[in-house]
Amino acid sequence: MAFESLGDKLQGVFKKLRGKGKITEKDIKDAMREVKLALLEADVNFKVVKQFVNAVSEKAVGQEVMESLTPGQQIVKIVNDELTALMGGECSKLEFSNRPPTVFMMCGLQGAGKTTACGKLAKHLIKTMDKRPLLVAADVYRPAAVKQLEVLGSQVNAAVFSMGTDVSPVEIAKRAVEHAVKHGNDPVIIDTAGRLHIDEELMNELKSIKDAVNPKEILLVVDAMTGQDAVNVAEAFNKELDITGVILSKLDGDARGGAALSVKQVTGKPIKLASVGEKLTDLEMFYPDRMASRILGMGDVLTLIDKAQEALDDKKAAELEKKIKEQSFGLDDFLEQFKQIRKMGSLGQILGMLPGVDKKMLEMVDTEENEKKMVRIEAIIQSMTKEEKRNPQIIGASRKIRISKGSGTRVQDVNQLLKQFSEMQKFMKQFSGGKQKRMMKRLNKFR
Repeated sequence: MAFESLGDKLQGVFKKLRGKGKITEKDIKDAMREVKLALLEADVNFKVVKQFVNAVSEKAVGQEVMESLTPGQQIVKIVNDELTALMGGECSKLEFSNRPPTVFMMCGLQGAGKTTACGKLAKHLIKTMDKRPLLVAADVYRPAAVKQLEVLGSQVNAAVFSMGTDVSPVEIAKRAVEHAVKHGNDPVIIDTAGRLHIDEELMNELKSIKDAVNPKEILLVVDAMTGQDAVNVAEAFNKELDITGVILSKLDGDARGGAALSVKQVTGKPIKLASVGEKLTDLEMFYPDRMASRILGMGDVLTLIDKAQEALDDKKAAELEKKIKEQSFGLDDFLEQFKQIRKMGSLGQILGMLPGVDKKMLEMVDTEENEKKMVRIEAIIQSMTKEEKRNPQIIGASRKIRISKGSGTRVQDVNQLLKQFSEMQKFMKQFSGGKQKRMMKRLNKFR
């Protein structure tokens, strides 16, 4: 995961400081040297590192910190605040036009994940804002780019506008906006062409599209795994196009994190969204404060709450509560709860957002094996009859053999699931009377 190595090193530095009752200027100087090395190894821009370390050092040697009873914690807070400021301070939301349709122009180098980001953005806007986006296939040079966008459009249930590969991208963009006006689509998301490198021809074409459709947002998609190169790309595109924001792709990969920590400081333009997984739903608003907390091992409870609220269906929750009260909770309901959890992401992603869960703790939980278990559970339940799901007590030896064969699992797996379900039923009897709603109200107090 992105920032894993950087997070481990920074947490190691602050662990030493927390163990000290009193901190000297030498302690801070030594700690800042380690922080500087960790940031440089994470491929953060050198000038950004220098400014960051100077800012932290200046505040860390203040009288209030030096004489504090918990100086180590005070320094962690300073670093957290400075990391947050470095990445933009506050979440920068997408801007929409007062007169629809709003035009979003997506740009970036070839291979950065631009076309996929278009599909993810459409999905994100449909899910979170109930929008009717129009995806526009204006990349007429890359083989199969038009087809890829059409496939993505069908997967996220968004309309796609294309005119083939023999029409100029500028003409396609203009006609797409006209189409959106007639058919009530908003926003218009234009997938432009990329290159393996920045050249004059590419920039001239993008400028022509910009002049033709006057986009509200010019969003640059950069590959987080390219580190400092991503910052150089952002700087070059910003100089030519005056971009409005950045989408970081592949932030879930083996990225060192330098791009996220440098791009705002170098370009002055915010990171607006980040791709955190391969699924089309794995696009999130970028919250600098939450990302800083993740880097420092302080968790990200707010994002976890957001994911839970997105995954939980209020109507299904009410039906579930009724079934629990009536003690009619069946295996099909059990399966539905698993599906709700899986909507929140992988077990590794969920655990990674909890405070105090470090790398070693995550390694103890074989998240890949747990994902496989969830798939097996789903297969087992789907191999049962309706009556067996409603009343699992009737599942005897012969039924278990049939279910295991139908699901491609072992009888032991079926036994284990039935045991887990029995234990969950006992728990569910206690978890009634509106406790679920009261718990969500408590969680909302953190927001």
